[in-house]
Amino acid sequence: MDSELFAGKVAFITGGAGGLGQAMAAAFTEQGATVALADLPSRADELTPVAARLPRAVPVQLDVRDSASIRAAVQEAVNRVGSLDIMVCNAGLNVRKPSLEVIEADWDSVVDVNLRGVFFSAQAGAAQMLRQGRGGKIVCIASIMGLVAAATSGAAYCASKAGVVNLTRLLAIEWASHNIQVNSVAPTYVRTPLTEAVFKDEAFLRHVLGRTPNGQLATPRSVADAVVFLASSKADMITGTTLPVDGGWTAW
Repeated sequence: MDSELFAGKVAFITGGAGGLGQAMAAAFTEQGATVALADLPSRADELTPVAARLPRAVPVQLDVRDSASIRAAVQEAVNRVGSLDIMVCNAGLNVRKPSLEVIEADWDSVVDVNLRGVFFSAQAGAAQMLRQGRGGKIVCIASIMGLVAAATSGAAYCASKAGVVNLTRLLAIEWASHNIQVNSVAPTYVRTPLTEAVFKDEAFLRHVLGRTPNGQLATPRSVADAVVFLASSKADMITGTTLPVDGGWTAW
């Protein structure tokens, strides 16, 4: 661990109240970053104590389904902490249903957060980086279900995460001349408060572990470590890629 790796840098993390967001915030602050932790106003009671436990962390409210809300949150963060150097587009959700049972509201709720929200978060982050004139890093949270597919993950989720993977390529090409690197992390199944109910199904858990070459679930910290690497100067020549954190799942 390099406690000075991100000295003077500011990371903005959407979905900051969730298990992955908290792990990312901890990882960034351990290595010297200031962190703006952003989540829904309805999660303020969860977000505020998370930020309070970390050095150099501030809570910010936003709704990634609303591009104006994202822009306002970025501006608030910049006003409070001075800059934005790293944008982590982490907010996501899922509605698990067989495809024949999916209704428009299900589809829209997943795609609006997982794909539309990622794009407008990345856009707001990049716009601020351009104003600052010194480049930056954008890391999107995709999924192995954006690289492969599983019926249990649902059509909207798989489609949205595949969209993130290709969106990452496009934004990396567009913004490379501005010294902005754009990459994605594609986790396998991670045990978090959001997914805990899924793993109560012992048969499903056995299936996931049996399908994973190293026989393990990802941890929030393993995902956070990949995000931190891609956001660091150690990854300056990496852009437009998606890094699986999957114990070998996509190597089959």
